[in-house]
Amino acid sequence: MKKDRLNVYFDPSLSAELDALAARRKVSKSLIVEAALASYLSPDAADQREAAITRRLDRLTRAVERLERDVTIGNEALGLFVRFWLTTTPPLPDTMRNAAQAKGRERYEGFVETLGRRLAKGSAFAKEVSQDFTPKE
Repeated sequence: MKKDRLNVYFDPSLSAELDALAARRKVSKSLIVEAALASYLSPDAADQREAAITRRLDRLTRAVERLERDVTIGNEALGLFVRFWLTTTPPLPDTMRNAAQAKGRERYEGFVETLGRRLAKGSAFAKEVSQDFTPKE
């Protein structure tokens, strides 16, 4: 079959990639360019690109939904803890305040250390909650 000759110009880096691909696949550069152009001009190419974008958007949507769920769980847990702590902890007399603040700093440092270990290990509170919680029917 007779083919038309066409001279085109490529960016040097793109030309080098084309050379490498042709060598790896053991086909001519013309064949690769022809296939790429046919794919680009094909009416299905736009549909394929749209489908690929849609799949990526779906994955991103699911990821954002998981993040939203996890943030909601974290906010609720923190809110419940703060409410519980504020309603059950009596105020301290002035004579005990300094000792309580020192103990609080010590506990906070332990908390930060434990949190750091859990995050490094990959433990997730949201996962633990979902595993521990069985809804009543």
